[in-house]
This record gives sequence, C-alpha cells and structure tokens, in this order.
Amino acid sequence: MASTLQALKVALDQVVQNPANHDLLSLVKTMRNGAVYGTKVRFPHALVMIVLFRSGTFRQKVELVLRATRHHASNLARFAMIYKLSTLALKHYGPTPGKEGPYDSFLGGLVGGYFIFGTRSKRTGRISSINQQIVIYIFARVALALARLAVKPGTGFPVVSAEPLRSKISHYAWPAFASLSWGMVMLLFRYHPEELQSSLRGSMTYIYKDCDEFSDLRTLLWHNK
Repeated sequence: MASTLQALKVALDQVVQNPANHDLLSLVKTMRNGAVYGTKVRFPHALVMIVLFRSGTFRQKVELVLRATRHHASNLARFAMIYKLSTLALKHYGPTPGKEGPYDSFLGGLVGGYFIFGTRSKRTGRISSINQQIVIYIFARVALALARLAVKPGTGFPVVSAEPLRSKISHYAWPAFASLSWGMVMLLFRYHPEELQSSLRGSMTYIYKDCDEFSDLRTLLWHNK
C-alpha cells in the first residue's frame, strides 16, 4: 500500500513538474489561492460584523457567517479562474501568439469583473453587498494608485509631476482626501443613511447614533439599551 501511494506521488509530481502542463495547472492554483484568500479575509470580518450588529439566534448568525465566507471565497476563485483563462487565451491566440500583450491583464480583468462582480443575483435581482464591498475596495485602491502615478516623475502628467507643484500635491493630497471622505460620509449618514452599505451603516449607527440613548450608568457604560 505504501509503495503504491509513493508511486502515485511520484507520478503526480512528474505531471506537476512537466512544463507542458504549467498553464493548465496554474488555473488550478489560482482558483485555490483565490478561495483560500477569500476565506481568510471574509471569515473574521463576517464573524465580527454579524455577531456585533446582526440580530438573530446563534445558529442564524453562524449560517450568515458561513454564507458570506463561501460567497466571498467562491467569487474570488471564479474571478481568478476567468482572469487567468482570459490572459492565457490572449497570450496563445492573440495578435502575437506566445507573447503577452500590453492590455491582456486589463481585458482579463474586464471579463472577470463583468461576469463575477458585475452581475445581479438570480435569487434577489440585486448586486450582493459582498460584491459591492469588494469592488468599492478595489476602486479606492485604484484611485489612490492613479493619483500617485499622476505626480510620479516620468509617468505622470507633466504639469503636476514637476517640482515644486509635485511636492505640494503629495503633501496636501491625502489630508484633503481624508477630510473630504469623512465629511461626505457623515453628511450621507446624517441625511441619507439608507444609501450607505449595510455594514458601514450598522457600525456608524452603533458609534454615532446609539450614543444618544442612555438612562442610567448601566446603559451609559455597559449596554446600549
């Protein structure tokens, strides 16, 4: 039995180490990594947010945590597969077969983003809150990266990437962005809270609205109600 398992392991290692199988196996690995990362990111976040801000029984909360984790992990795994498959197809069957094109990664991201994060749920007819969180997170990181590129010498816009304007923009851009972001979110929370994402709205309600509700020392320091 041990010799059979060892022989099987050797055979599988040979398959993995064969360069001809690299592209196909990279699809398997990218799906695996997407699922693992999605689980690591979503599980603790969902656990904290659902336990703190969702009502229901312990079993219902556990089911919500597992459902959110599965949704996040499966979406990242499927996006990774579509992206990798798209870029491999463009590399092998594009204008210059065997060579990666300058826009292959962009096109792969477009396809994966549309089919995984841009479609509505068949069950509810809505864009899921988890997908919204992921896309908004990505958008924020893209906006910050593009802002840095805009003032980066050699790659940015000539006017703003030249000194001394570049130093002034780099110094004041983040404080202005942070203050404007918080000013806008507090304004929205005050007058249009229903337009904010549910977990953000829940945490802000806990911090800024529930603080007005207390009647004695117990409800002031230990419990909201």
